[in-house]
This record gives sequence, C-alpha cells and structure tokens, in this order.
Amino acid sequence: MKSPLSHHFTSLAQGLTRSLFACLLLAGTTQTATAASPDKKGNYCGVEGNWIQILGSGGAELDDRRAGTSYLVWIDGKAKLLIDAGPGAAVRFDEAGAKLEDLDAIIFTQLQSAHTSDLIDFITGAQLSRRDRPLPVYGPDGNDVMPSTSQLLNRLIGPGGAYPLLADYLTFKSGGFRVKAHNVNASGIRPGTRFTNEHMRLSTIPVSHGPIPALAWRVQLGDQAIVFTGDFNNRKDRVPDFAKDSDALVVSHTIPEVARGAARDLHLLPSQIGRIAKQAGVRMVILGQRMNRTRGRESQTREAINRNYEGALIYSNELECWGL
Repeated sequence: MKSPLSHHFTSLAQGLTRSLFACLLLAGTTQTATAASPDKKGNYCGVEGNWIQILGSGGAELDDRRAGTSYLVWIDGKAKLLIDAGPGAAVRFDEAGAKLEDLDAIIFTQLQSAHTSDLIDFITGAQLSRRDRPLPVYGPDGNDVMPSTSQLLNRLIGPGGAYPLLADYLTFKSGGFRVKAHNVNASGIRPGTRFTNEHMRLSTIPVSHGPIPALAWRVQLGDQAIVFTGDFNNRKDRVPDFAKDSDALVVSHTIPEVARGAARDLHLLPSQIGRIAKQAGVRMVILGQRMNRTRGRESQTREAINRNYEGALIYSNELECWGL
C-alpha cells in the first residue's frame, strides 16, 4: 500500500489541499478548516493518483449553505465516479471542473431525495455535453416504501414520467448517449461486484436504514480502496468486514452522540463510527452529510470517535479534495 503522503508533495501548485491533509495526518487531529482553494488552473484535486472530492457536505436542509450529500472519485485528473447527487450537487460538479463525458458511472447509497434530487440535472447536462457513450446508474432495488433505481429513472424521464422529452435517453434511440439503470439487491447478505472496468471495481453490501433500501459501496482502485456507507444504523454489523483495510471510510454524520429516538434508530452515533473504523482498520474517516444538529458539536464528536479510533478524522466541507 502506498504511503498516505505519496501524492501530497509532488506539486507546489496543489499546496493548500495537500498541506492540509499532511498536517492532519502528522498531527492526528480532527480538521474543521474551510474548503480548499483551487490552484491557478482551477483544480481542487491533484492531476495524478486517486482523490475523493466532497461535492456536497450537507443534507436536505436549506439553511446550512451546503449542497446535499454527493462525492466524486477522481483518477489521474478525471472525475470517474459520482456517488449520490443531493440538492446542489450539479452546481458543485461544475465548480469542481469535472466533465460529464469522463464519468464511468453514477452510484447511489439510497434513493431518498436528499441523495438523488440532482440526478435529472446530470442526465440533462450529459445529453448536452460531448458524452457519446452510455451512462450506467446503479442503486438499490425497491420495496413497498421506495421505488427501485430503474423505477425512479422511468418516473423521471420515461414516456409517462415527469420529463418525457428525455425518454429516448432510456433507449438507444438517442444514439451514443444512453442512461442505463441497474437495480442492486439491498436485502441480501453477501457482497456483490456490480461494476468493473480498467479504472475501478465496485462492490456492495446492503445496510440497515429502517424501511429505506440502502447500500454501502466499496470502490477498489488498484491497491487502494474507498468505502462510502451512506446512512445506516449498523444493526447487522456488516460494514467493518466490508471496509476492512480501506484507505478511506466516508460515512454520514447526521446525529450527535446525545441523539435519541427515531434518529438513533436510522443513523450511526459518533461512537459507533469510531468502533467501525477501528474494527475495519481504515486509514482515514471522512464525515459527510453534516447536519445542523451535529455542527457546533465537533469536539464532542471527536471525543466519542477517539474512544476507539485514533486515525485521521476529517469533517467534510464543500469542494475539499483528499488524496489517497
């Protein structure tokens, strides 16, 4: 496995983002800095290696000045994978300098609006871009509460959907660009490989999020790995094994340690995040989907996580980019 700092001292042009990360690893502290500024060419991430960028660090709240939950995986200077597409994600995608023609896939941890509302903007943008190849979209299958990923797309852009003028993009009538939905079993017990190409291999496990079908995704990039858990309560305790020895665990931080009631039944407490990170042996934890009820409690969250996990801990902010 490569050194945590292997990609962080190759270019002074990437200085701000990389130096923040280096200081974090050396000091072993939680960072709460503002979003890193782009270099002179407008790049937030490095042009070599694998990077995680935060497109949206908030949830569905409209009073937090943050986009909804969304992430990009960059490989050698190109945005190759979009994870979730909450409110405002499409604007952040543009600000990040990403190109729709570079995306290999879009994946969803769940299909509630806080994770999917900007999907239609990515589809519309893709058909107006230079993209000339299919765009696979992976997400959970449905149940009595939620539609499946294919049903969601049909309800959005099918012939009888909300935007029927885009219906051809579900078929080959559109020419080269096509949106192809893939339903992933969200109720099984074994990890499954869902997507593989020359850049990455994706695998999933179902996670427990009340009645909402939900998935955790492992993104394998050669000898490096990122795990995106989305929202879950770890009731089935599958994530530690799934995330074993990963370089980064990206997990929703939606409730404080003092949470009670329904919220606690759906989401992880910070102390649970720490236990999972320790059991999995991850190099760094990135706390995403930061809600109003968790901000201002950073010291409490750090203390709860550090009871078990003492590795690098990052509070996500808009457009920050972190190298593996």
